[in-house]
Amino acid sequence: MQFYELLHDTTYRYTSPVLLSQQVAHLRPRESLRQRLVSYVLEIDPVPAQRRERTDFFGNPVSCFSLYAAHDRLSVRARSRVGVLAPDWPDPAASLPWEAARDHLRDALSGHAPLQAEARDAGQYRFASPFVALGAEAARYADYALPCFTPERPLLEASAALSARIHADFRFDPAATDVATPVAQVFAARRGVCQDFSQLMIACLRSLGLAARYVSGYLLTAPPPGQARLVGADASHAWVGVWCPGVGWVEFDPTNDMQPGDGHITLAWGRDYGDVCPLRGVILGGAGHAVEVAVTVMPVEAPCDDIRAPC
Repeated sequence: MQFYELLHDTTYRYTSPVLLSQQVAHLRPRESLRQRLVSYVLEIDPVPAQRRERTDFFGNPVSCFSLYAAHDRLSVRARSRVGVLAPDWPDPAASLPWEAARDHLRDALSGHAPLQAEARDAGQYRFASPFVALGAEAARYADYALPCFTPERPLLEASAALSARIHADFRFDPAATDVATPVAQVFAARRGVCQDFSQLMIACLRSLGLAARYVSGYLLTAPPPGQARLVGADASHAWVGVWCPGVGWVEFDPTNDMQPGDGHITLAWGRDYGDVCPLRGVILGGAGHAVEVAVTVMPVEAPCDDIRAPC
């Protein structure tokens, strides 16, 4: 198991005082069979008048807080320590044909298939969502995906091919999009960032009747040769989960044309970015604002309470 210390700093500066602020944060890393949360601290300045922790509809941990005193700056710092196991992903060629997966989901939603509870949960990720609109564009996304999804091709093999195609066809360009850029615009421009490529892959999969979810988190990146890792130089990351009957959720990272390993740290998952935005809310006042985000992902030694730690 690889351990990391995560630091996620967000600072808002307002051009006039904010009188009321209510915020929701997805900043606590999600625990799973392959991810262990060792510690988590959320520091908020100014100190909120109210704060509570809850679990959202998708099972993600959420922090909700409210500020009632006037302020012209809001700082939110999440400091976490997590351990991540490298996933043992199944052989893509051994998965069932993608048409069978599509039909299984369709039948499960109508109540005529085995594994109904699991398939029905996955079924919610088959449909359009606020950041993954389909509509008239669905046929275009399906046409783009179909060269990868040839008849009877194994689902996970086809999904890996789609991830590779997006990686090859689209250019990483942080200046090309923002968090609200529609998938259709990304598809036309052939450029964007990890959020865009993940939501495009999700749109393609859903257009074929398959279940795909958006996974947010962090990715360990390497500094330039000969340079030290810099605090705040990393960034949030996103990738895609594809549901395969009999296997479960299998993940793909189209930005890097790979399947996530122990360098991918999961924060949360949902239908799209809107479900798992790290920090969002509503304010009264404030006029304009500027936001700064700094993320640090630092490998660390295993804690001494871990049975493999050399204490």
